[in-house]
Amino acid sequence: MAQTTSGPAVAQVTAPDRAAPLAVRSSARTTPLTNQVVIAAVSVVAAVCSVLLPWLTVTNAPSMWAGAGLTLVGLAFTGLLVARPELARFELLVPALDFVAIGLLRFGTGDARSPFLAAVLLPVIWIAARPGRQHVVYPLIGTAVTFLLPTVVGQTELGSAEIVRLVVVLVVFIGVAGVTNELARQAAVRLQAMQDLRQQAEAEISQAALVQRSLLPVTAVDIPAALTVRAVCLPTRSVGGDFYDWFPITDGAAFTLGDVMGKGVGAGMIAAVVRSVLRSSVRVGAPNEAVGRTATGLDVGLDAPTTEQFTTCFHLHVSVDGVARWVDAGHGLTLLLRADGGHEWLRSSDLPIGVGSAWTTHETALSPGDVILSVSDGVLDLFGDGLEALDRFEAFAVADPDPDHLVERLEERGRAGHNEDDVTVLAIRYDPELEAARS
Repeated sequence: MAQTTSGPAVAQVTAPDRAAPLAVRSSARTTPLTNQVVIAAVSVVAAVCSVLLPWLTVTNAPSMWAGAGLTLVGLAFTGLLVARPELARFELLVPALDFVAIGLLRFGTGDARSPFLAAVLLPVIWIAARPGRQHVVYPLIGTAVTFLLPTVVGQTELGSAEIVRLVVVLVVFIGVAGVTNELARQAAVRLQAMQDLRQQAEAEISQAALVQRSLLPVTAVDIPAALTVRAVCLPTRSVGGDFYDWFPITDGAAFTLGDVMGKGVGAGMIAAVVRSVLRSSVRVGAPNEAVGRTATGLDVGLDAPTTEQFTTCFHLHVSVDGVARWVDAGHGLTLLLRADGGHEWLRSSDLPIGVGSAWTTHETALSPGDVILSVSDGVLDLFGDGLEALDRFEAFAVADPDPDHLVERLEERGRAGHNEDDVTVLAIRYDPELEAARS
């Protein structure tokens, strides 16, 4: 079997979430339809109530129903706008039609005494909420059309009282349009600023994910041929708190699987520090000394702000003669799969890095074909909840201990659905015959 890592050994990073911009665009397309539904509902209800309620007046039924009908025509057109986004440039035709419709409704339900003139505020706000100061002027023209239409249809003279009322209405509505337009402009500025910040954050997270991927080893050509290694890391976010690593040492190779409490960039930074310090301690000696130096490197003193983060870690040195010396720093998820079918957990009572202060090096003799499988706790989530998940995982590993198959099948499970925690797997097989063949 080749000693380099297989394709899946490269850490997979999830793509940034693009759902929010898509939702914004979808909302922008459906807003005209929502606006027109309200206007059409108000107009139709006003017409029906004018017919059914004795205290409401119907002065011209054809005009009243024509006004309600025009709002329904506008509703059909906005439905077409949603289905055909390329027609969006014609959106303002709908509120323009509504000004005429409300004018006819007003004429048909009492003219100057109509209680439904206030409905003109709906198309006013619709237009004024669009960007550009010209959208303050358009509602002014539309309101004048609504107010003067009964005079044109009824062929009546505009009295002084009506002129005063028109001026007051125009002043008030132009004020409403101006305020609406300014609020919409400020909201657009804030939205753009938020989108810029989001894009900047996504770019920084993408860069952090790239850096984290570059820290994961992708080849094992430098480690002894007696050791075959396979690994995969599937973070739940672009940057995760899990990591694996391997590198050559004097008499063999060192392997690490770490799991930083938490997710995201903060956990990824801690993971990078732990990995780097462990690598720099390659000449220290025993694994417990390397872990101790790592804890010292993360210790920033009693007066420093606490991050409440710790790292569980399994750090292993394997020599070419089959001696495995290991430290279990609060990890507890490393399984030794014997070539004869037996298995045992490589665990200790030592505390995680960031919590404990001393660690013990344990020694285990490996036989040809033995496999050491270490996983993060996100892997257990793939096997259900509770203590039964550990039993199911154990049975899964014992059934087929081949490193290629273990990593491949666990990766398939990890990619099959959304995981709440990072999924990381590290599998090492000891086979001295490969070393002899290379020699």
